[in-house]
Formats: sequence, structure tokens, C-alpha cells
Amino acid sequence: MNRWSLRGLIFSALFAGVMIALSSMKVSLPFSTVPITLQTLAVMLAGSVLGARYGTIAVLIVIGLAAAGFPVLAGRGGISVLVGPTAGYIFAWPFAAFLIGWFAQRMSQGKFTVGKLLGVNFLFGSLLVYPPGVAWLAHSIPSIDTLPKALTAGMLPFLPGDFLKAALCASVVTAVWKVYPIERIVGGTNGVWLGKNAYEEKA
Repeated sequence: MNRWSLRGLIFSALFAGVMIALSSMKVSLPFSTVPITLQTLAVMLAGSVLGARYGTIAVLIVIGLAAAGFPVLAGRGGISVLVGPTAGYIFAWPFAAFLIGWFAQRMSQGKFTVGKLLGVNFLFGSLLVYPPGVAWLAHSIPSIDTLPKALTAGMLPFLPGDFLKAALCASVVTAVWKVYPIERIVGGTNGVWLGKNAYEEKA
């Protein structure tokens, strides 16, 4: 797959819109500057549905719009957001979308598909994002001067919700793949979503 797909670029733009819409749903926490949002769910969906290339582009579109000053990240925008306390999470999202998409493109159908997707999304869409996110959060806020404080403010309270997001994403994407396989967007046949006969042979 070397050629760019117009369909893929259109879907990237559409998923950027989905990410912006989901980011508007947020819950502020009294003990942290990091709000609970559905942005990570959007990153998981972008990678899982669009694949590595176009999922990453969808996230980069949102970051680019934020850099241009549009309020696309939980109602905020501008360079101040991209260098603020949550910047570590934001700049980890493209890598998360890429890795989720890379594995999604190579994931074949089977009875464990939901579980595999859940694992990939939780690992890369959540756990991968926290090291840079928590590190930058602690760097940006002087009062967060110990590791327990940093984990409490930037990671631990969010893990149960992230697991639920990964589970929701896996369930939704598995259903979507049956109707609209990922290869229709990325092009080629990378072993993604084998046909029914192939599945029966494997089973």
C-alpha cells in the first residue's frame, strides 16, 4: 500500500470531526487539571477503523486545528494548550493511533477479535499515553513534586474509564469491520478480517 486514498483522507477528516465532538464531553476533577473526556476513545476508534496512516492523520488534523487557535480540544485551542499541562497526552495521541492502526490492519477475524482489539486499544490508546502525559504534567505543575502525586493527578483515576473505552471501541469496531472492512480504507489485503470461509478453515 503505497498510494494515498481519497476515501482514506475523507475518513480522516470525518474522524477528526468525531474527535472534536467527543472532546466537548468532559468532566473536570477537583484534584487534577486533566479532565475526563472521550478524546482517547476517538483516538482508539480512529486507529482501529482507519488504520495506521489515516488514523494518525485524523489525530494530526485535530492537533493542527488546535495549534491554529480553534477550540477543538475539550473546548480549548491555541499554542498555550499544546504547551500546557496536558500537552504530553496530546502529542502521544498520534503515536497511539498509529500503533493501534498498525496492529488493527494485521488482525484477522476470529472468536478472540474483540479481546485482541481491547488489548491493543488499552495498551496503546491508554497505557502508552500516560508516561509522557504524566511526566509533562509533573513538569508543568510545581506542586506535583512526587511520583504518587503525579500518578494520582494524571493516571490512576482514569484507568477504569480507559478500560471501558477500549472495550466499547473493540465492540463497535468488530461490528463495523463486518460491514466495512478496514482494507476498504487502507487498500490492499494485509490479513485484516479474513472472509467467512477462511475463518471457518481456521476454526
